[in-house]
Amino acid sequence: MQKRPFSELGIAPELLKAIESLGFELPAPIQSEAIPPALEGRDVVGQSQTGSGKTMAFAVPALQLIDPKLRAVQVLILCPTRELAMQVCAEVHKLTPFKPGITAVPVYGGSSYVRQIRALKQGAQMVVGTPGRVLDLIGRKDLKLEALKMLIFDEADKMLDMGFRDDIDTLMISAPKERQTICFSATFSKQIRNLINTYTENPATITIEHKALTVPTVEQRYYEVRGRSKLETLCRVLDVEDAQKAIVFTNTKRAADEITDALVARGYTADRLHGDLTQMMRDRVMKNFRSGNIDVLVATDVASRGLDVDDVDIIFNFDLPYDEEDYVHRIGRTGRAGRKGKAVSLVGGKEIFLLQRIQRYIKVKITREKVPSQEEVVNMRVDQQFEKVKSLLESGDFKSHDATVERLLEAGFTSTDISSALLHILLLDSGREGEEIHEDRAPFSERAGRDDRGGRDNNSDRGGSQRPRQDDRRSAPSSAPAGEQGQMIRMFINVGSVDNINPGQIAGALYNSAKLPSGCIGTIEIFDRSSYFELPEGLADQAIRGVAEARLRNRKLRVDYADGFGSQPPKPKFRKPGHKAKAKDPTKAPFFKQFQAGKPTRKQS
Repeated sequence: MQKRPFSELGIAPELLKAIESLGFELPAPIQSEAIPPALEGRDVVGQSQTGSGKTMAFAVPALQLIDPKLRAVQVLILCPTRELAMQVCAEVHKLTPFKPGITAVPVYGGSSYVRQIRALKQGAQMVVGTPGRVLDLIGRKDLKLEALKMLIFDEADKMLDMGFRDDIDTLMISAPKERQTICFSATFSKQIRNLINTYTENPATITIEHKALTVPTVEQRYYEVRGRSKLETLCRVLDVEDAQKAIVFTNTKRAADEITDALVARGYTADRLHGDLTQMMRDRVMKNFRSGNIDVLVATDVASRGLDVDDVDIIFNFDLPYDEEDYVHRIGRTGRAGRKGKAVSLVGGKEIFLLQRIQRYIKVKITREKVPSQEEVVNMRVDQQFEKVKSLLESGDFKSHDATVERLLEAGFTSTDISSALLHILLLDSGREGEEIHEDRAPFSERAGRDDRGGRDNNSDRGGSQRPRQDDRRSAPSSAPAGEQGQMIRMFINVGSVDNINPGQIAGALYNSAKLPSGCIGTIEIFDRSSYFELPEGLADQAIRGVAEARLRNRKLRVDYADGFGSQPPKPKFRKPGHKAKAKDPTKAPFFKQFQAGKPTRKQS
């Protein structure tokens, strides 16, 4: 499938600039096919899997359609879960730096109405939410759709599977008939086709078909790690494999630059290859790679098609590609000219779904492996140096240093001490300083929470966001054990990447201002305008009160529960088997008269 660049899809300059700043070079197949008809104003129906890049496929046309001067809801995106709604909203914010005046707000059940209603009253132009909460806000008359221009169904099949069809039908009564509708679904079941036929008009249907390609006979394996552990895992595998030529593939130019700089800082001879380089610079990089002057080439997919190097030992997918064909092209850079090759993928979070799709496409099982430990890396380095010294001694092809050795012996050192000291220097010169990662602290079987087939086990988290298992979380100090402070929960803080902060600064501000026990803060996730961190439940109120007067980057800090709960989360209701809920009188619904369609079925979003 020939991919067109983003510049040929009809995207506005301010959005192209945002896409370029994110480091994307070529659109994913679903983006290339869906964006042009959507920009033309047509209804669009796309069949796409999780991780295919569909969010940008509908976010770009939606943002291009919005008038920043009109302070009313112009785009409504319906998602099946709160996690997906938050994720979509975060992705939308990444595309708005060069188109000021646009506000997107996530709305979902289980969270406080106050912030959501405040954002709507302030004139948010885009709402990303679950059907239940969206319907509630419409019923309260806090969400008005008179100015709606585009309605988007994201993962429509999941919404129907979760029983949201009645809510959707009721909601559509308030949606203007003159609107553009975009629908993405992983499957085109009978229910989905019925939804499409009901709420779209002459849609452009996008189904991405893949060519049958032969997968090279290379050893394929993957490591399931957290995103922040990928770089250290990459370095460890490079050390263990002792590859002479390796290619690391990423999805963006920015990632290629960052990984290259990090590898060089750690002592590797590495360089980058992506679309921002001139032809002269590309030729120079490839000449150095072929000649062995650099060992590691970090490249984007622009470089994966047409790389002509026969002796590449190993390929790394630092980021899994959105398109299965790109995976095939990537691993095709190794195992050439009759040589054996290896392909290693670093899989984090939702990328496991991409990996499952790739395995179905190539019809080859990709083996899951344990991340090499620091001890294993050191032992492997010792073995490698042992073989080099042994080979040199057997060949006798080295200059004699008898005089120096004799001086050391006369100084009272034994031959064993001298040999050990020289090997120590050799290992220091050839090695690098590693770092501990999360995967070192948890058993392999528990760390990923998955079986050998790449599927989740019965005890793993459900839903879109992958939270750490209890065993994986950082422990509080012994003076206040984590068990006494409660389980880890997710907290919100009102600073993000636009404030030019990093996780260390957030943790420092929390520890210093709220006087939190050392080591109690878990994972920190930074988004554009906000961040999230994990904290034992018993310390949540202390963190909220403690930062009330604190500032970071000249911004007054505010901490809250990420899911909008107070200090006491609502208790789940348990019902006996066979219990049937009593039917509710639809005339008591606050917006019955508006819809004249009965009280819609409520769902916990």
